[in-house]
Parts: sequence; structure tokens; C-alpha cells
Amino acid sequence: MISGTTEKGPIAGIALACAGYACFALQDAMVKWLVASYEVPEILFMRSLVIVVVAGVLVRYRRHPSIFQSPYRGTVVLRAALMLIAWLLFYNAARHLGLAELTTLYFSAPIIVMVLSIFILKEKIGAGRWIACIVGFIGVMIAANPSHSPNLLPALMCVVAGFCWAWSTILIRLVSRSETTLTQMYATSLLFGLACALSFPWIWKTPDASGWALMLGLGVIATIGQFLLYEGFRHAPASTLAPIEYSGLVWAFVYGYLIWAEIPAANVFIGALLIIASSLLLVLWERRLEGARKKSAQY
Repeated sequence: MISGTTEKGPIAGIALACAGYACFALQDAMVKWLVASYEVPEILFMRSLVIVVVAGVLVRYRRHPSIFQSPYRGTVVLRAALMLIAWLLFYNAARHLGLAELTTLYFSAPIIVMVLSIFILKEKIGAGRWIACIVGFIGVMIAANPSHSPNLLPALMCVVAGFCWAWSTILIRLVSRSETTLTQMYATSLLFGLACALSFPWIWKTPDASGWALMLGLGVIATIGQFLLYEGFRHAPASTLAPIEYSGLVWAFVYGYLIWAEIPAANVFIGALLIIASSLLLVLWERRLEGARKKSAQY
């Protein structure tokens, strides 16, 4: 078993989470490309299949104990269900909402993570973390700049998706106290993929060559992203990493330019600067706290 804390501390967790969210932003870009031709459950099944194969091989090679015999197995099932609901709602809402509306609504998730971490994980939320999270959310609002109120049902779908993702994030931290990253990835994706496969009689469409390549590539990117994010939550509290999720918006702008030659407006750059500033503020805050703890331990 691997404990929930390590010597590397929250700075390592922040770095790992940043890299993980960069992968997830690329994943979203690939799904955006695929969803025009394929249904969401089929795309998510292929994503899960790659994760199951890679994580399963590594779990067997390293002889990690089965997570289905863990006292947290019920939590793993719950997390898989939450992730399934979140992904289905989010990507289906994307069919009806503009990117600005979608982004603004979804990025309520980090705030929810911080609130849930107080009640579920009993974490203490300092002023620095609250300020970083609020500044990041303001940055998202400025960058997204919604021009009109979204449709009620798709908006509700996106907000519920954000809540489910936030709850599943909290559960990562809880399970990471005793279970390895690879076993979590294997079990969650296995349950996730089986649920998606139930819809195949109604939605399956055999991919062409480019479809297969994109779906398999999606699975590889998702595998790397999940591993980095799970490891991040092993090194740092959920509330610490919540504002780092905003960095995914910056990566989304980068991928949008590289793939579709989208040039963000001035408000997007202003919002991105605030998001980056919130992440830097968080790093400085954590370093200050870590220095204070070390100094206190010496006396």
C-alpha cells in the first residue's frame, strides 16, 4: 500500500497536476473533433479501454493488490459513476452551449472541490487558497465573457457535471491514502468502460482509420493525464490543487490556436493572466507555509 502523503510535498503535487490538466485539455480538443462523427459513450469507451490495458499490465507486473478487495471499493464504484455522469453531461452539453458559456459554468468545479474538502476530508482552507481560487474564477469569467444567458437545461447539465467532477476529485484524495495510482486508474476505467459498452447496440459506429487513430491517441493522452493527476493528489491536498484546474483553460487556448488557428480576444489574454497569477499565488503561499512548518519543526 502507498500512503496518502510523501516527502515531496504540495509543490510536487501542483507540478504534477499542472501537467495532468494540460493532458486533459488536449483530451477535450480531441473529443471535440471526434464528437462531430461519433457518440460520446463510444468515444469514452475507447478512452477507457486504453487506460485499462496499460494500467492492467502495469498493475500485474508490479503485483499491486486488487482494489476490489480494498475497504475503499465502494468509493471506487461511486467515483466511476460520478465520472461517467460528469463526462456524459459535459460533452452532451457542449452540443448546445457556446464555449464561453460551457467554460464559465464548468469552472465552478474548483470552488466546489474546496467546499467539499472541508466537509469530507476535514481539510483546513487557508486565506491563500481561497484567494487563489477566487482570482482564478474571476479570470475564467473575464476570459469566457458570456454574451447572453445560456439555455436552462444544458446549463444545468454543465453545472451538475462540474459538481460530479468535483466530488470525484475529492474521492481521488480519499482513496489515495491507501491505494496505488495504477490500481485506481484500472478499476475506475474498467467500470467506466463497461457502463459505456451497454449503449453499443444503439450507438456504435465503426470508426474509419482516422477515427481509430484519434480514439487510441485519446486513450494514451487520458492515461498519462490520469496518472499525473492521481499522483498530484497523492502529494497535495485537494483544496490546494483546486485552483490549478484553471490552468486547463490556458492550455485550451493554446491547443485551439495550434489545431484550429483560433486567436483569442484581448479579454481572453487578460483572463489567462489572472489564472496564471492565481496559480503562482498558490505556489508562493504553499512555499511560505512549508517554510513555516520546517522552521517550527526545528524548535
